[in-house]
Amino acid sequence: PDTTAVAKLLVKIVEKEQPAFVLMGKQATDDDSNEVGQMLAQHLGWAQATFISKLTLAGDKATAVREVDGGLETIEVPLPAIITND
Repeated sequence: PDTTAVAKLLVKIVEKEQPAFVLMGKQATDDDSNEVGQMLAQHLGWAQATFISKLTLAGDKATAVREVDGGLETIEVPLPAIITND
């Protein structure tokens, strides 16, 4: 499927449901593109945390631990946010 079309469809669902965050996988099994979560964040104007391995929610913030080339990185993003797991 077209990743742009999927992201645009998800925008409509998110706008209707108004979640504090959207948790997604990092990539599709068919094309391995890792695009939909990032496109969704862009279309919504939301923060994003990608490739996370640990998530903590507190108030209006999410703290995520993600794997990077040099080890682990901890980032904090405001909610609402798009979060993709690793």
